[in-house]
Amino acid sequence: MGPIRGLRIFGNNLGLAWWAKVETNTPNVIYWFGPFLTRRSLKVNLSTFEEDLSLEGFDSIKHTMVRGRRDEPLTI
Repeated sequence: MGPIRGLRIFGNNLGLAWWAKVETNTPNVIYWFGPFLTRRSLKVNLSTFEEDLSLEGFDSIKHTMVRGRRDEPLTI
């Protein structure tokens, strides 16, 4: 495990990690994207994730950025 990944896991365990709750309508799915150490790093990477979903045919993609602790499942 690399040092950045270890920091992300540690931050998540403390409830300090940044996550994006990404919701789509067609199909109706919720993805949790993260963890990230900073809100800025989440924003930088989120656009690529949403673009990938769009290319796969997902419609009406919206997101909410939250700070906290997440466990599995990361897809609902």
